[in-house]
Amino acid sequence: MKIAIASDHAALDLKAALADAMREWGHEVLDLGPNSPDSVDYPDYGYKLASAVASGDAERGVALCGSGIGISIAVNRNAAVRCALVSDPYSAALAREHNDANVIAMGARLIGLDMAKACLQSFLVGQFGGDRHVRRVEKLSHSPQDS
Repeated sequence: MKIAIASDHAALDLKAALADAMREWGHEVLDLGPNSPDSVDYPDYGYKLASAVASGDAERGVALCGSGIGISIAVNRNAAVRCALVSDPYSAALAREHNDANVIAMGARLIGLDMAKACLQSFLVGQFGGDRHVRRVEKLSHSPQDS
């Protein structure tokens, strides 16, 4: 699977470690930056990640910042992307099964490396449950004003 990953400066080390783990697991990684510890704005990297997933350049994405909150908000500005902020493997699995999440977000200041890897692994192997969830997921791609 081809997976895009992006962060801000606060999550640079976590981004590198997770990119390495994904490569070890046999995935192709599209690293969208940043590549230095200089301060950057997380929305810029969240938008890049969302664009890569929405365009099909990557099948899934991993968004990282200090808390995971800001970058997840930025990613979710793209209607073709469903980004879930996760903190444990069960929430990552449910994000896939119930919400067909194609991006997960995590906070480097809030999650340890082992837990982040466990979340990522759960997200990558998880499958969308379909059935009753399809109708709900389809609604996520449209604003209430479109109805």
